[in-house]
Amino acid sequence: MSSNVFLPDGVETRYNVNVLMRDGINLSADIYFPRMRVGSLPAILSRTPYDNTNERMINSAIFYAQQGYVFVAQDTRGRYDSEGKFRPWVDEFNDGHDTVEWVGQQEWCDGNVGMVGSSYVGNVQWQAAAMGSKYLKTIVPRVIGNNLYESPHYQSGAFQLNWSATWSFRMAGRTAQDINIYNWEKVFATLPLKNLPEESGKDIFFWDEWIKHPDYDDYWKALANDERYDDIEIPVLQIGGWYDFFTAGTFHNFVGMREGGGSRLARDNQRAIVGPWIHSASTLTRAGEVDFGRGSVLDLEQHELRWFDHWLKGIDNGADADIPLNIFVMGINQWRDENEWPLARTQFTPYYLHSDGQANSLLGDGVLSMDVPDKEPSDEYVYNPAFPTPTKGGCNCCNPEIVDWGAFDQQSVEFRNDVLVYTSEPLKKELEVTGPVVAKIFAETDVTDTDFTVKLVDVDPNGFARNLCDGIIRARYRESTSHQSLLEPGTVYEFTVDLWPTSNVFLVGHRIRLDIASANFPRFDRNPNTGRKFGQDSEIRIAHQRVFHSGLHPSHVLLPVIPSV
Repeated sequence: MSSNVFLPDGVETRYNVNVLMRDGINLSADIYFPRMRVGSLPAILSRTPYDNTNERMINSAIFYAQQGYVFVAQDTRGRYDSEGKFRPWVDEFNDGHDTVEWVGQQEWCDGNVGMVGSSYVGNVQWQAAAMGSKYLKTIVPRVIGNNLYESPHYQSGAFQLNWSATWSFRMAGRTAQDINIYNWEKVFATLPLKNLPEESGKDIFFWDEWIKHPDYDDYWKALANDERYDDIEIPVLQIGGWYDFFTAGTFHNFVGMREGGGSRLARDNQRAIVGPWIHSASTLTRAGEVDFGRGSVLDLEQHELRWFDHWLKGIDNGADADIPLNIFVMGINQWRDENEWPLARTQFTPYYLHSDGQANSLLGDGVLSMDVPDKEPSDEYVYNPAFPTPTKGGCNCCNPEIVDWGAFDQQSVEFRNDVLVYTSEPLKKELEVTGPVVAKIFAETDVTDTDFTVKLVDVDPNGFARNLCDGIIRARYRESTSHQSLLEPGTVYEFTVDLWPTSNVFLVGHRIRLDIASANFPRFDRNPNTGRKFGQDSEIRIAHQRVFHSGLHPSHVLLPVIPSV
């Protein structure tokens, strides 16, 4: 049953229009038309599990209808007014394709369909695009990545606890569930992890699925966008942020589609805009404790409209000739256009760890420099899962409020004795670091599995230590996330830690810092150090960690340095 409602904005709306899926399930859509429309028009589709009548969706629908588009806002399967059972990610390939096909065949559509939206609403665009509808001409996903295993669920083998728990609690019903009623510190501390929902009175089947698949296996491959690049034949405009939950994935999509997209049209028309933003993307000048200024905020809707006008209406506005990459360089707080990623002029430069064996905390003697180490003692610390190193900002998301997102002063964490801190001398000239950041850490432990975390930090002359990017490696996944290999206690291993990309100019007088620990909790789950099956363990063990920096084991971070002009 549908009805027409007239809004005071030159927009006609038809609510609760059923769209039939291939398996007989009806999904509910609200359709917004320009009131004075004549003939058929291009359409923009947004598919959401977060209620198609939320304020942001309605504002977007009215905006595009006023620009001469039909806007279709659909509840995904099993959410709000749509029939069926909600299975996160799983049904969106077929449902997205079937909806695009339905939209493209309506008398009010001229056969040109685009998709828009952020986060989950961005991922469904990639999934629909992989299905090859002739009507879908472009997608504009905001703040979403390339592979659901690497974000939001796991990262280099470590489970993304904060997001997985809070999102699943919120989504464990047909409508949004109130998650503020829970004591999240207690919830996050629940062991074994498989029992976490049950201990809080929840029954969440998809939590069980996530816990049962800690490896990057066929379950995750079937959902991965980067496994389907060659099926995607259309232009894409992406929006991302340096402190977003999907920063790395934005760039993986950009590079992957330029190299492996399914058509020349797709390969030649990949665009990305990346700002100093958290997951909410260009709604604030601040990311955590750092304000990047009014110039850091863009009118993203106007950028997206220009893109749609070209690819859906055929307007010759130059959107197809734009420079591919527009990034915000932190530190100097300036926007800049670039042609590729990583930048062709990048000089990947190792900065090595040094100490006299006492790099523990800000009070220690850890040094970061370009000098290659020779004979130096290792650094040692104790990782106790009962008192894990806490999360302090970073590419984190979403609620509750006890977990920070974005850029924060790291000193409160760096004063802990279970954090190794390596700091450079004050810089005598500016140093730009733009690109993917990777650390090579040589370490041993006395347990069969553990974690190592690494964080890149910009320290100003007053001591404010701003986190730029960070990463984690679960030791059993050091060779591959597709299979596990436990450690031999007392053996030195090389661990590659992906810190994700950043763009920052370290100003004169600032120092470069690297922090190493074994937890980032509750962003990631605590590794109990037992080596047992993931999610089943209530026991925890204390791990004694040793990090080496010598000629034989030269632990370092590889910085993508951009030469000054």
